Amino acid sequence: MTTAPIVFDAFAPEHRPDPYRRYALVREAVPFLDSGLGVEFVTRHAECTAILSETRWSHRDEAELFHPDAERVDLPTSFLWMDPPDHTRLRSLVSKAFTPRRVVDLAPRIRELVDGMLDRALAAGQVEAIEAIAYPLPLIVICEMLGVPEPDQEMVHRVGPALARGFDPDPVLDERERRARDEAARELIAYFRDLIARRVAEPRDDLVSALGRVHEGGDVLDEHEMLSTCITMLIAGHETTVNMVGNGLLAFARHPGQLARVRDRPELAGPAVDEILRYDSPVHMTTRTARGKLVVGERTFADGDNVCVLVASANRDPRAYADPDAFDVARYAGAVATPRHLGFALGIHYCMGAALARLEGEILWTELARRVGSLELAGEPVYRPNLLIRGLRELPLRLRA
Repeated sequence: MTTAPIVFDAFAPEHRPDPYRRYALVREAVPFLDSGLGVEFVTRHAECTAILSETRWSHRDEAELFHPDAERVDLPTSFLWMDPPDHTRLRSLVSKAFTPRRVVDLAPRIRELVDGMLDRALAAGQVEAIEAIAYPLPLIVICEMLGVPEPDQEMVHRVGPALARGFDPDPVLDERERRARDEAARELIAYFRDLIARRVAEPRDDLVSALGRVHEGGDVLDEHEMLSTCITMLIAGHETTVNMVGNGLLAFARHPGQLARVRDRPELAGPAVDEILRYDSPVHMTTRTARGKLVVGERTFADGDNVCVLVASANRDPRAYADPDAFDVARYAGAVATPRHLGFALGIHYCMGAALARLEGEILWTELARRVGSLELAGEPVYRPNLLIRGLRELPLRLRA
């Protein structure tokens, strides 16, 4: 009897609103699957966790894997695509500017922004929630944190989506999308080169000035690293969070009982952030390359073998989570330990902005539950074509106090 070939089609346009059923078909069949594109898909939580936790699985080659034929424009990735010791050095330098205290001090401003957005949304009664809530909240926060003046934030809003789309593999991008990606990278490089020079000359209380002080203090942080770090923090600091907020709003609109649970128990707002990241992760995949012979589960990889870790598939693996397709805001609040989701990655590449994303999400879900009595879809959600950083382009919602 001939076994039918396993077809992976979770990235097909027709499955964009719900790729999870397609992930499940492959995940239940095999833990690893040859993509035919030079990388092997990893589908299950245990195997994905093992790879992301191991430093001998390198993240350095993702640019070459995803963008081998791209026009030679430096994609601003900073320490995202580095291995130790360079990764360790640069992340340590950036952490001197991106401190926990700096994040905590943002809470009053985030609450002010959330209140204003909910005021306007409730007054209108119906909004397109990506433009009304999901995009402006993290965009304003990260721009103010970096020191990007308010008049320049519209430029960031304009070029950010092109750069986020451009992180997808080149074969899925058309010529227009590649050109837009390259132009966005050039525009942000030129912008931050000027902003860094101004902040070095006249420092302020922002991240760009703090990074300038790190550089001026004698630490090894050259201009390219300064530029790529600022751009990485800008894009990673809002594009992924836009999708976390949009995906969370959609989940609460489809599961009103879960919003009521947060209303009754505000302490669930924090665990709800983790559940949203598990249930509908903004980042669906990431690559790694074996440095030496490595064993994962029952599979042996040779030096140079490439894998694509399917984060979103791992986050719905029934081997790790009870009832994984259910949206449960108390999943991470119980006495029984729940396996970590992979929405913030693991190991040395654990998301540096996780604390900021958690703070934004916790405040938003707390206030949404407190102030909004009814949250309903007012039309069909529309998704962006993005594969790596997946999220909504349009989310029409009706809100009632």
